[in-house]
Amino acid sequence: QVQLVESGGGLVQPGGSLRLSCAASGRVFSDSTMGWYRQAPGKQRELVAAVTGGGTTNYADSVKGRFTISRDNAKTTVYLQMNNLKPEDTAVYYCNYKRLRVDYWGQGTQVTVSS
Repeated sequence: QVQLVESGGGLVQPGGSLRLSCAASGRVFSDSTMGWYRQAPGKQRELVAAVTGGGTTNYADSVKGRFTISRDNAKTTVYLQMNNLKPEDTAVYYCNYKRLRVDYWGQGTQVTVSS
């Protein structure tokens, strides 16, 4: 089992920045992929960014150049630095841990971009 605890969401004005953190505990392996998904009201959950154990990153086109995903050396914590936030980034952001076709999810953290 893997437990994921997220932090860092909140309310920010357009153009502002936020940093999300997700700490994994339990049976955490360094060859896992960790990432962030988001779900806005009335929309499907979508991938925002992910990073493999080897450091390969993947971003949604809508956030490229604005968001940066990173992972600590112990491979247990993943971060999402979000810059130049837009109202359309408003959503609940979920941390994801994936290994051997098994997914674990965090409880979600709300990000609201509004003036």
